[in-house]
Amino acid sequence: MSKKAPAGNHARPDPLAGCPLAAAFGAIGGKWKLTILYWLAHGELHFAGLQRRTAPVSKKVLAQQLRELHDDGLVSRTRTGAVPAPVVYELTPYGLTLLPVVEAVRAWGEGHLRRASATPRSDGLACAVAIEAVATE
Repeated sequence: MSKKAPAGNHARPDPLAGCPLAAAFGAIGGKWKLTILYWLAHGELHFAGLQRRTAPVSKKVLAQQLRELHDDGLVSRTRTGAVPAPVVYELTPYGLTLLPVVEAVRAWGEGHLRRASATPRSDGLACAVAIEAVATE
């Protein structure tokens, strides 16, 4: 599970090697990964569809996060034709095992918004639909 280090940086030993939390955050940590997994729980999406749902993430950051999720075996990437063909992203069976975690974090976030008296988003990008509801539709 080695992520690319910026040029000039030398690989350092992982001080938390073998720690389950470090392994989990290595795979799903990052500002957008849980949001990407949430939207892919709703079904496969093209890059542009993911970008609309994860706005304001930049194309570069979205591509990097998708690449890392793919490298960790959580997301599959399927070309739909000749180059430059659109690419479809979807959760792998291994990625599906994360849905209870993603839903638990989403539900916790709802409670945290209420506790902080924050106004929840009311648009379609609010991540307001529980993942269990998506799976049964």
